[in-house]
Parts: sequence; structure tokens; C-alpha cells
Amino acid sequence: MTQKYQADIISLNATKIGSGPHGTATFIEDNDQLTITIEMFDTPANIEHWEHFHGFPDGKDAAIATAAQDVNGDGFVDLMETEAVSGTTMVPFDDAPEKMDIPHDRYPIADVDGHFAYTKVVPLSTLQANFEKAFGSKDLQLDKRVIYIHGVPEQLELPESVAGMVGHFDAHVTLPIAVGKIKRL
Repeated sequence: MTQKYQADIISLNATKIGSGPHGTATFIEDNDQLTITIEMFDTPANIEHWEHFHGFPDGKDAAIATAAQDVNGDGFVDLMETEAVSGTTMVPFDDAPEKMDIPHDRYPIADVDGHFAYTKVVPLSTLQANFEKAFGSKDLQLDKRVIYIHGVPEQLELPESVAGMVGHFDAHVTLPIAVGKIKRL
């Protein structure tokens, strides 16, 4: 049975980053395949953009972060501040989502106009097996997840209060710039 999901992706931190990233994501589960398609516009140009779905391992419904999540009042909603409403980073949309390998340099790069289009077809059973190892359940529960797009240029001044260091990647890489709630169609 085929299941289709979609997220309308809206800007987060737009006034601070100087652009209003937006786009759409679709997820189609068909037999043992998950087709992921993401198209983004007006992202910071010429840089790599991490993208993932976030959620709660216990199945709680995740919500998108808004300016209300800026708990330290620095004007930015950073990665750590999203966790209260969106949960943890779960599945990356990189060169091999089924491997669930998150911190690396294999994500889409926006063109000079801030556009990128991403499509991957992944073996659903492999993704589910790795998801179960990480989170205790095979069920991706896509309609309880949110998608985040991350990344701003290194030249953008970020206050020290902006958290988001992951491995050797700093807050410029992990700062959320857009978010969307995934819904079953």
C-alpha cells in the first residue's frame, strides 16, 4: 500500500539570516521504498544545507519551532531550542538516509540563487532497521515528525549564545533556517 506525506516548509530565523527560505518535502512509501523529494528556495546561497526529520522517540507528536522557542532571548532559535517542541534529530536527508549517519559533508548545496532540489529513493527496510536500532521502533511515524533545513554562511555573525555544535560542525552548520510539519495525505 502506498502512503504519501508532505510538508510545507516555512522560514525560521529569517529576519536574522536575511532571507526567507521556503519549500516543500514529499515522502512516498511504496513497498520497500521511501522516495524523498525536497525542493527549497531562498536559502543562503552557495552553501551546504543539512536537512533531517526530527521527532520524539516515544511517538509524541512533534511541532515546528517558532520564535517562542528562543528561550535565551538572543533573537535566534538554535538547534537546542527546537528540541522542546520538535524532539531530536532522527533521519538525515543526505546521500544515504538509510544509514542514519548525521554529522558529515554530504548534504545538498544551494546554488547561487539559494535553490536546491533533492531526491533519494531509499530501501525502507534498511532505514527501518537502523531506525529501530537508534530509537527502539521500526515505525518512522512520518506524520508525527517535522523537517528542518539548516545552515547559514560562516560570515554571518552569531552571538555566543547560539548553541548547536555537533562534532566539529558549529552553529553556522546546524542553525535551523526552515521547518515544516510532515502530514499524511
